[in-house]
Amino acid sequence: MDVLIFVGTLLGFMAFGMPIAFALILGAIGLMFHLSFFDPQIIVQNMLTGADNFSLMAVPLFILAGESMNAGGMSRRMVFMATTLVGHIKGGVGYVAIMASILLAALSGSAVADAAALAALLVPMLRQQGYDMGQSTGLIAAGGIIAPIIPPSISFIIFGVAANISVTKLFIAGIVPGLLMGLTLTAVWAYSARRSTGIRMAPKESGAVRLKAFRDSLWALFLPVIIIGGLRGGIFTPTEAGAVAAAYALLISVFVYREIGLKMLFQVLVNTAKTTSIVMYLVAAALVASYMITLADLPDQLIDLLGPLTDSPTLLMFCIVILLTLIGTAMDLTPTILILAPVMMPVIEKAGIDPTYFGVIFVIVGCAGLLTPPVGTVLNVVCSVARVRMEEVIKGVMPYVIAYTLLVVLMVIFPQIVLVPLDWFY
Repeated sequence: MDVLIFVGTLLGFMAFGMPIAFALILGAIGLMFHLSFFDPQIIVQNMLTGADNFSLMAVPLFILAGESMNAGGMSRRMVFMATTLVGHIKGGVGYVAIMASILLAALSGSAVADAAALAALLVPMLRQQGYDMGQSTGLIAAGGIIAPIIPPSISFIIFGVAANISVTKLFIAGIVPGLLMGLTLTAVWAYSARRSTGIRMAPKESGAVRLKAFRDSLWALFLPVIIIGGLRGGIFTPTEAGAVAAAYALLISVFVYREIGLKMLFQVLVNTAKTTSIVMYLVAAALVASYMITLADLPDQLIDLLGPLTDSPTLLMFCIVILLTLIGTAMDLTPTILILAPVMMPVIEKAGIDPTYFGVIFVIVGCAGLLTPPVGTVLNVVCSVARVRMEEVIKGVMPYVIAYTLLVVLMVIFPQIVLVPLDWFY
């Protein structure tokens, strides 16, 4: 009954178009009344506690780093470098999009930001060379969701805080799955490109142009090396890595590339503040819901419900993947993490599933929800930037969603795909 009241209240208010943060708070209030007490102080105290977390300081810092890189030309230089390498082969701009997705993922950690940047930079080129817009924008959307998997990842930071597990381990564990997602996109795009007709290929660039493009993007390429090296070497924590990334991106954009002036710097800071406020208010509201979920003993009720499956970790993971897939069609990734991660962790621990492995699978499946209607945040961004109808993008992205689903199935059947590379680092 407690679960029904909370979920019914939450989904009911969301169905009326209420912002998720407010719906979370009202869902918690619904549980309060059901449990025969209502105390506004609990709401205020938990919202303050939710936002007052040292690990969450990394979120605005990585958002600032991503905004600085997009405004300062670092993203554009990475895309141009990829274009000089593979832009001349058939389907080359698609391979550029995949390479750029992986490279930008190692810089920003935001699916929406990466998808918007890639769409703005590559869609004009794709149109000019005769690519099908549905297939092309579907590829760009699918490439955008690699960003929350390859470190630095804002989603992994939020999951680590919500589930109380190591953010550093999540970062390291996301590297191989992120690269596998890139290979999956490459395989699907290669099949599509071979069957496409009417594509005009770009001329092959000379070695001098390629070398110049590499030199121009070298400063940007150093950033993921610094972050991963610093985390692996114990030089700084994920929060401190956010500060390093933000400072590095600003310094390179202002003093080396010289593309950010005072006026643009102000806009970068405003955009960062807006995005941060949305994320942090969601986190604060989710902690109110999390407190009431714990008080109503919903995790133990879920354990009782899934109890028969805890003896079969693989079957349990498949059931959770199906649940997350269904939820992902109606809810964005951040609130999904904040609501479900604390509830599911006791079940995962009882089943003996590695928490870091579970976090990686959780975020990958949640990211796939960014590509599926009716919410489909990344789809909406690509549609608006590329000015393509939603129907075309949905049709174009479906082969990649199916391919990602098969990849997740493989990782559920063979957890070593995630765990073995993690053991190499630890």
